[in-house]
Amino acid sequence: MNLKITSAGKTDIGLVRNTNEDSIWIDEELDLYIVCDGMGGHQAGEVASKEACDVIHYCFSNLASEIANDSVLTIPADFPARGDLLVKSIRIANRSIYIKSRSRSDYSGMGTTIVAAVLQDDIINIAHVGDSRAYLFSENNLFPLTMDHSWVAELEQSGQYTRQEVAQLANKNVITRALGIHETVEIDFRARRVKPGDIYIMCSDGLCGYASDEEIYTVVRECKNDVGKITENLIQMANDHGGADNVTVAAISIDRVDGTSDIKEFDPVTVSVENDDAILRENQIVESIIELRQNTQVIEQEVPKQSKKGLIAVIFIIVVIIGYILYRLYLS
Repeated sequence: MNLKITSAGKTDIGLVRNTNEDSIWIDEELDLYIVCDGMGGHQAGEVASKEACDVIHYCFSNLASEIANDSVLTIPADFPARGDLLVKSIRIANRSIYIKSRSRSDYSGMGTTIVAAVLQDDIINIAHVGDSRAYLFSENNLFPLTMDHSWVAELEQSGQYTRQEVAQLANKNVITRALGIHETVEIDFRARRVKPGDIYIMCSDGLCGYASDEEIYTVVRECKNDVGKITENLIQMANDHGGADNVTVAAISIDRVDGTSDIKEFDPVTVSVENDDAILRENQIVESIIELRQNTQVIEQEVPKQSKKGLIAVIFIIVVIIGYILYRLYLS
């Protein structure tokens, strides 16, 4: 199937924070897009959000076949293959952050939200945890594709408060789900068929927490199909609203779709937590990733040493050659 996509993404520290705890990963070769918003003291949120991006990308780029064929990790739902891999990778990222948060006292309690998308032919698989969001701009309308896992969202859904009343409540930024906080995590997932002209937008709450859906719609409409301009202008709008938080935006434009695949769409569903056997297998995968990183660090430390020795040898040889030439000139 021939699918043409244009994408762009950007993260910005904002105007108030001293550090950026958001992370973004865009891999057009893998058709993988990730936005994370970290939390935790002493810059631990930055560690958590980056860990989520790194682990998920590593699962897709190096462990896809192993994870897909592992019966212990099986999810009891008939998701598209790449959607299945996305959910499993997020679970592994959760385990990795949870384990890392217990490795150092300054990492204690760290976590991250996530919204991630991966394409498989003409199907976009979307998974999220927390209050980072995904939207679809299509046929001159903006549609929310995710529902926040937050205290205020739950109050609004319960019918006890209107959206306007909820907006005035204290502690409105409290989230009820995040990666790394608990041993396991529930993940919301959906899969839908894309069509030409669709624009998918993913963002941290540095945007959607300070700008209304109507304001986001206006910016996207004015930018037409220019995804670079969409990301720049949405971030600028967040900063124009005070820039109180880090803000991250990714935009994916579906430019052309030739044909229709037989992959089925999947309505929004909450994936329940994994069993104990799956947790043990996830731990093994995390341990293998940690070991790989340690080996890579050793190699990176050794290479400069070897390079330095080689450089000294080359310099020595050059000095000897120059000395020999000068000696011959002297004799002549």
